[in-house]
Amino acid sequence: MNWIYNPWPWYVSGPLIALTMFVLLFVGKQFGMSSNLRTLCSAAGAGRKSDFFKFNWKEERWNLTVMLGAVLGGFIASQYLSDNMVTIAENVVAKLQTYGIDSAGNAYLPTELFSLENLSDPKNLFILIIGGFLVGFGARYAGGCTSGHAISGLSNLQLPSLIAVIGFFAGGLIMIHLIFPLIFA
Repeated sequence: MNWIYNPWPWYVSGPLIALTMFVLLFVGKQFGMSSNLRTLCSAAGAGRKSDFFKFNWKEERWNLTVMLGAVLGGFIASQYLSDNMVTIAENVVAKLQTYGIDSAGNAYLPTELFSLENLSDPKNLFILIIGGFLVGFGARYAGGCTSGHAISGLSNLQLPSLIAVIGFFAGGLIMIHLIFPLIFA
């Protein structure tokens, strides 16, 4: 069991992702997580209120099992199969500590932002709400989420996916180097 407790190297996980994509392409499916929200809303009857949700959601049930597997797998891995922390470079930890994030390097998610106690802080709540809105808006505007574009779209050599992935990275760089320091300065 020791092999499962440690992160897998790129030369194992990369080919596994490629194999998964090959199988999905072979059976005519596309990978993506953000489309599951549309499928869930359609299954719940949202098609009665909006034409966007009027489609045969039963054809996308397979992707709901992927979503359920991701949630269950993440829970099982974090609770039972993980005895290590993500290693963060010391200069990054030092930079985050200048912003008042002292849990950097000791917690997977900074408790200064993501603990239940800190949700009462208006600044943290604002950051999480705006961040969630921007992720949701960006996924809808780009026609898919980061996993859909970066894994499925790029493997299909789709130019819109390349443009979306460049936009995702640019947005992340702008957030962490420009906006985040303004908020926590």
